[in-house]
Amino acid sequence: MSSSSPASLLDMDLHPGRPPMLRADATGDAPGWAAEHRDALRTTVTGHGSVLVRGLGLRDAAETGAVFQRLATALMTEKEAFAARQVYSDGVYSSAKWPANQPMCMHHELSYLLQPPSLVLFACLRAPTTGGATAVADSPAVLDALPTELVERFEREGWLLTRSYNDEIGASLTEAFGTDNRGAIETYCRANAIAFEWQPDGGLHTRQRRSAIVRHPVTGQRCWFNQIAFLNEWTMAPEVREYLVDVYGADGLPFNTRYGDGDPIGEDVVQLLNQVYDANTAREPWQSGDLMLVDNIRTAHSREPFTGPRDVLVAMAHPMPPPDRPTAGVTAR
Repeated sequence: MSSSSPASLLDMDLHPGRPPMLRADATGDAPGWAAEHRDALRTTVTGHGSVLVRGLGLRDAAETGAVFQRLATALMTEKEAFAARQVYSDGVYSSAKWPANQPMCMHHELSYLLQPPSLVLFACLRAPTTGGATAVADSPAVLDALPTELVERFEREGWLLTRSYNDEIGASLTEAFGTDNRGAIETYCRANAIAFEWQPDGGLHTRQRRSAIVRHPVTGQRCWFNQIAFLNEWTMAPEVREYLVDVYGADGLPFNTRYGDGDPIGEDVVQLLNQVYDANTAREPWQSGDLMLVDNIRTAHSREPFTGPRDVLVAMAHPMPPPDRPTAGVTAR
């Protein structure tokens, strides 16, 4: 495969229901291979939404970080994380800590940021015994499959993310903001159109309104781009939701999503969103050593339930240019 030849894009395995796959021969130098083929890989991701590279034989965090650095201009430091991650080096993280028996439903990584990453990189150092695929879904196809009335409402209003930070569930304040200093957190929230309110117990409640549909900065495609279903209470396992509501109250859930005007999103709507994602899902089981690049604007991704140890590293890069995203109506204090 040549980094300068468009014909290289024809070397991939393309099969319905599976992400595009490229078989690489890195001859023991995965970072060198990544540097040589960076431009072709990024062109492939723009054209197809994702690509799974098999054959690099990635073995550890240091080698993987070097590959990520070759493929991206600069890796992002995660902000506003919803779940804890292990940090391996600047911009290189473990996958989010999430119960192995529960899926992480389709979503676009950090789509609630003002400048979310447009590229997400994954590397599997140890594949699970069963399950655990990082599945993908084409967001323009998902958008086309949704009811017109629902799309028009979300396009008009955007979506609202509410979060209640505590030291028990989800990411802590320090993990989410990189500090526990109230002044620094408040400054960040004001700069990022996040309304905030400190709770008597020292916890923090936030609200932020974002676009549900954006145009791809390169292709111009309209993309369903959000975490409306994944972070909604109705996507949780029923016993988990009941427990959290019982402990924290309906308005104190670690995270929840609403219509942009603040109205609750019904269970039927969340089920519909997840059904449309399921109908447009492509998956390929991880093999140890695999690399995957995902266009985070065009392509949603998920993590399926698994058994056995699973070691997947993640990096985010290329912040999306600040678009005209709806933030009005949520006033930061």
